[in-house]
Amino acid sequence: MSEKAEKNGKAGRPKAPAYTQNRELSWLQFNARVMEEAEDESVPLLERMKFLAIFTSNLDEFFMIRVGSLGDLAEMNKPPIDNKSGLTPAEQLQKIYAAVAPLYRRRDRIFSEVEKGLRAQGLWQVSHGDLTPEEHKFLRQYFKTMIEPVLSPQIVDTNHPFPHLEGKMLYVGVLLAKKKSEVLGLLPVPASLPPLVFLPGDQGRYLLMETVLYEYADHVFSMYDVLEKTVFCVTRNADIYLDDEPSDGDEDLRRKMEKLLKKRRRLAVVRLELTRPISDHFSAYFQGRLHIGSEQIFVSRKAPLRLEYAYSLGSRLPEERRAALSDPPFSPQRPSMLPPGKSLMAAAMERDILLSYPYESMEPFLQMIREASRDPNVVSIRITIYRLARKAKLVEYLCAAAENGKDVTVLIELRARFDEQNNIDWSERLEEAGCRIIYGFEDYKVHSKICLITRVDGGQTRYITQVGTGNYNEKTAELYTDVSLVTSSASIGADAAAFFSNMALADLEGSYSRLLVAPNSLKGPILKLMDEQIALGSRGRIFLKFNSLTDIDIIHKLCQASQAGVQVRMIVRGICCLLPGVPGYTDNVTVKSIVGRFLEHSRIYVFGQGENEKMYISSADLMTRNTVRRVEVACPIDSPQVRARLREILDLMWADTVKARLLRGDGCYDKLNRTDEPLCAQERLMELALERAQAAAQAEAAPAPVQESGWRRFLRRLLNQ
Repeated sequence: MSEKAEKNGKAGRPKAPAYTQNRELSWLQFNARVMEEAEDESVPLLERMKFLAIFTSNLDEFFMIRVGSLGDLAEMNKPPIDNKSGLTPAEQLQKIYAAVAPLYRRRDRIFSEVEKGLRAQGLWQVSHGDLTPEEHKFLRQYFKTMIEPVLSPQIVDTNHPFPHLEGKMLYVGVLLAKKKSEVLGLLPVPASLPPLVFLPGDQGRYLLMETVLYEYADHVFSMYDVLEKTVFCVTRNADIYLDDEPSDGDEDLRRKMEKLLKKRRRLAVVRLELTRPISDHFSAYFQGRLHIGSEQIFVSRKAPLRLEYAYSLGSRLPEERRAALSDPPFSPQRPSMLPPGKSLMAAAMERDILLSYPYESMEPFLQMIREASRDPNVVSIRITIYRLARKAKLVEYLCAAAENGKDVTVLIELRARFDEQNNIDWSERLEEAGCRIIYGFEDYKVHSKICLITRVDGGQTRYITQVGTGNYNEKTAELYTDVSLVTSSASIGADAAAFFSNMALADLEGSYSRLLVAPNSLKGPILKLMDEQIALGSRGRIFLKFNSLTDIDIIHKLCQASQAGVQVRMIVRGICCLLPGVPGYTDNVTVKSIVGRFLEHSRIYVFGQGENEKMYISSADLMTRNTVRRVEVACPIDSPQVRARLREILDLMWADTVKARLLRGDGCYDKLNRTDEPLCAQERLMELALERAQAAAQAEAAPAPVQESGWRRFLRRLLNQ
């Protein structure tokens, strides 16, 4: 496109609002905040290494999904224009590539700093040149006996076609010469090999497996002259759609998803990562073979391309030293709202109970399902599942319930990104046990977190409903902050029963009296709740906590609220397309983000204050994909005690001066000035969970008060006279 035509095209575009920003660039800012934790010297060294690993896996997924999707959109005849930045997909990609390159350099610098600190503690990644003669001998023998037998090297020439490269698999690429002709040598790093090779004697000295193969590549391709070599991996587009897969109309969704998962492995390359710079000649070869541009090539000079080993690295250290380099251990506690000696089911029949993960344990909820599976008065259990752990007690208990004759319905979402195969496997296990399985809708993912237990006792039907902000994943419940309400409210239970009936009938048009249910009855009510605050002007209050904000209608409404004088507070962990503090638009909007030891994942909406306050918890972020393209549930909070607990969480988060970052009007984030008494909200919530659990244990262990006899009461009154 000529420069003149490009200018004319831009002139004809709708103007983006002054108070919005591009979602992709906002996400990159979020991942930079993750890397800040790796940069923070107050964070223990092993945890800093883990944050680098999280940053890396986050970036991998970003390229697989967001960059892959933008690449597809850029190929359209009339590519869509981003309504928050006015950019085409191609322009967004240019800005992404430009923003990502400095992040690689920053990661390299931080990795070197963390490595230096770990080296002083006895964990040392060595290079080939650091090895002693004895270690060289050991490595040669290790390569010969353990590595070389499982290698599958190959060359690429006229008789050996360029192979399919697996996404995120490591390869050693070698430019080879023989008789004046050049060929490419490929040496895949086998997945069966460990990521690290530890040297004998000193347990803390190790080499990366790809480093070993890089050094021995000359030996593997000894019949050629090695011109240059590098370790590399490709990232492939992983943004698959059901519509992309032809269907005969009667095909089971589970089988269709299995086909799509195979297709994903062969989608286009969106990124090439190298561990060393290569010549223009070698680079041009890769670009031609992979159909990528030079801007899609990134060099990681210090940090490895895969950092999963960071999670187990500390296991090589003595326990005392490992503890000193890690966060203090914390175990989820017994929920403080759960009375001692009572099961969650029994307690919830009397009053609403809130569970707050990971400060409190998910175990009482799991035991409630187990109890329901055995309770003769329980007739049915219904639940939606989006993500599960690889080993899930929840599945065992649901299967047991079905085998005990309960009517068990499981709505399992087969398209939970990167958990598709796990969910397919679990769906088969549940089905075999006699559970009724529903897959949801082809056009809408079911992302809600809701469970309904129905009891019939003495001819009376009663519901116990659980609504949460996070998945029923027993592993992430110890890592993600989420809240979960368990209630015997008849009105909420009736709505939950209607919800599951509607899902079974593929009915998205159902109406509900208390629950807000996307895609048809969540966004509208939220906008109406905001309108109620706008009508109050400067007396209006909106306080929201969630993961990401992209829905343009909600963004406009928040701007309108600010212009009306409503005080808007938001705690947004990730993407925030609304810019606060833009004069005339968002002067009354304040946005903070918290990245800490635990992943902030709970969604809490608060409208108003005092007696007129309305509070909800929800599975939905305020993103277009959640508000109009998914099945989500938001639940009102009626209990004053539960509201107080949620307000405590919000107030502590807002008061955080250690991990909180303040979003500026230009899209950047500032650290808050630490006070004389710094407050880390997550640490304080851990302390409160421990204090409350200890107080409950002491109360439970205390001897029962001695009942005073009538004679003693008479005598005491007589003496007091």
